[in-house]
Amino acid sequence: MTQRKQVGFDKVEMTSNPTSPGTSPSDGSPISPQSPPRTLNLPRTRDRSPSPMRGHLIPSPLPTRRTRTFSATVRASEGPVYKGVCKCFSRSKGHGFITPVDGGPDIFLHISDIEGEYVPAEGDEVTYKVCTVPPKNEKHQAVEVKITHLAPGSKHETWSGHIITS
Repeated sequence: MTQRKQVGFDKVEMTSNPTSPGTSPSDGSPISPQSPPRTLNLPRTRDRSPSPMRGHLIPSPLPTRRTRTFSATVRASEGPVYKGVCKCFSRSKGHGFITPVDGGPDIFLHISDIEGEYVPAEGDEVTYKVCTVPPKNEKHQAVEVKITHLAPGSKHETWSGHIITS
């Protein structure tokens, strides 16, 4: 006899009382007392309210290289080159910040605007150009970011996942 026990929202634990000791009546496979209970993944069957936006992705407010307008790209590429130090960067989140060498507020850095083979790490010296962030164009974002000097004594990762110690 098979019993079902609700383990989580979408998981059910199956336990069985075998008719003969050491076997399961359904498939005949041996069951040991040490083996973990079987789990059955069931699809979620929760009623949801109808939404006109269901199935549509909400666009990100941050312009990436792919979504930036041509005119914004031209303005950024014609602008001056600045120097800074990578304050932080999260590859999993896809963004980080640069502290300008000449002072001022930190500049946002998106993963799509990094050029080169290394993932930026804290303390890396970088050069970059600046582009404004819509809709109000009050904040700035670093574009065409290039690592000029790797931070000494730290591990650096390439985009392909190789770790290099500098």
